[in-house]
Amino acid sequence: MKRRKKAYNSYYNRVIKRLIDVLISGTAVIILLPVYVIIGIMIALEDGFPVLYRADRGGYMGRPFRIAKFRSMVKNADKIGGGTTALHDSRITRTGNFLRKTKLDELPQLIQVLKGDMSLIGPRPELLKYVDQYEGEEKDILKVRPGITDYSSVEFINLDEIVGSGNADEMYEKYVLKKKNKLRIKYAHTVSFRTDAYILFKTLSAVFNKATGFVFRNEHR
Repeated sequence: MKRRKKAYNSYYNRVIKRLIDVLISGTAVIILLPVYVIIGIMIALEDGFPVLYRADRGGYMGRPFRIAKFRSMVKNADKIGGGTTALHDSRITRTGNFLRKTKLDELPQLIQVLKGDMSLIGPRPELLKYVDQYEGEEKDILKVRPGITDYSSVEFINLDEIVGSGNADEMYEKYVLKKKNKLRIKYAHTVSFRTDAYILFKTLSAVFNKATGFVFRNEHR
């Protein structure tokens, strides 16, 4: 009996998906260049340089890489608190709060998609200390490029509200991490154009609802 090829070994994941990433991310970076400049100025005026936050994450085929985001917290925030952002975290700047609620802090990752470190759709890259604990099917997560959004991004779009204002790292490890890993595994095992289109639609809908709720209805504040 012929064994069914795993989705992460498919031609779509290995070739077509990368072509789509380059086309879309390249176009988006050019169009959004003025937005990058405006956000950079806003961050610099409020809290100085650097305007980007860089941190090590687990990458494709287990190769670590440095993820980039527009800096939404005070300088050296990782030395002040944990790796998980708590509800009403005091480290978040005023500009950063807006960026996080509207997901604009993720825009620099489009450049990383263009470079090949990430994909538009794929498992959200995790802290190395958690990646080192992967076992069994969790290792399949590393067989697809990490992405800007995936199933877990949609389900846990309000992660800070889920972990609360206490020990965010403890709450994340206890109630969120394993669930996110299951969703990451689900993606690795079902990656396809149809899956990516579905996740993209769900992400855009979720981000739009959260952003409009924050700006117009004073939600998630």
